[in-house]
Amino acid sequence: MKVAVLSFAHMHALSYADAVQKSGVDLIISDFDEARGRDMASQFHTPYVKDYHDVLADDDIDAVIVCSENANHAQMVIDAAEAGKHVLCEKPLATTVEDARRMIKACEQAGVKLQTAFPIRYSTPVQRLKHLIESGSVGRILAMSGTNRGQNPGGWFVDPALSGGGAVFDHTVHILDIMRWYTGSEVTEVYAEVDSRFGEGGIDDCGLLTLTFANGVIATHDPSWSRPKSFPTWGDVTLRVIGTGGVVTVDALAQSLVHYDDTDLRVRRVPWGDDADLHMVQSFLDCVRYDTQPLATGVDGMKAVEVALAAYESARTKRPVQLPNC
Repeated sequence: MKVAVLSFAHMHALSYADAVQKSGVDLIISDFDEARGRDMASQFHTPYVKDYHDVLADDDIDAVIVCSENANHAQMVIDAAEAGKHVLCEKPLATTVEDARRMIKACEQAGVKLQTAFPIRYSTPVQRLKHLIESGSVGRILAMSGTNRGQNPGGWFVDPALSGGGAVFDHTVHILDIMRWYTGSEVTEVYAEVDSRFGEGGIDDCGLLTLTFANGVIATHDPSWSRPKSFPTWGDVTLRVIGTGGVVTVDALAQSLVHYDDTDLRVRRVPWGDDADLHMVQSFLDCVRYDTQPLATGVDGMKAVEVALAAYESARTKRPVQLPNC
């Protein structure tokens, strides 16, 4: 197989490219930012192509991983589908629900896979809780709370024209996806408080969402960029599930060492456990090889975008927003 990473605008592209090579698959790098692209190609000892259209025209390329700015996902995915390439697309899948629908339709018509990059589904603690829920150990889920608090990444992430939104858009999609996965139900109502309180940049960096699911489950989520630069890690991914059979808390990033470094007087949390990005990329490659369904589809990505955008509408109108139960 040959897989191309299209753009290193998103920081996760580095991890995904590493996962491709660890999986024994040939890697191609494409990036309109030539300096960045050549630097990545040198780091991975692999060919560099500036224009991704030239990559898509290569019949030897089986699949692509899209890691561009959020606003560019739709066109790149549609172009890849029309070229017959399977696609793993970084989250959020798109900046509008309509764009997400167009991406899904293009991939369906072309007969190619479209997987949304939700690596948290591949975290062992997160999967263990999924198994507990399916086994009935937790009973009927009554409520959930989640956090995905991190640091403001800056750059294009704070430019709404490229990102589609700030912390609420960036960090709601991960936890919302897991909540949908756990409950097997869709969000029918969103109420959100959204603000900018932790820094400058003119974009939201904090929020609190209250969600109601079609099956009656209620949930809250904190997606804020509330971690300071000095914080020992970029953020967290936690979930608390309250069921009739018990309460379970999961921390997807708890497997880490605390490293005190005298050279620059920093404290860091160094992960030692699961590599969810690697598991996700390998799962995507298996979908391509064996013609199986991705664990997180384009529809899953679209549903997460829908809820995040509803949160912004709720914050703007100061009222709950109803979503279709479908």
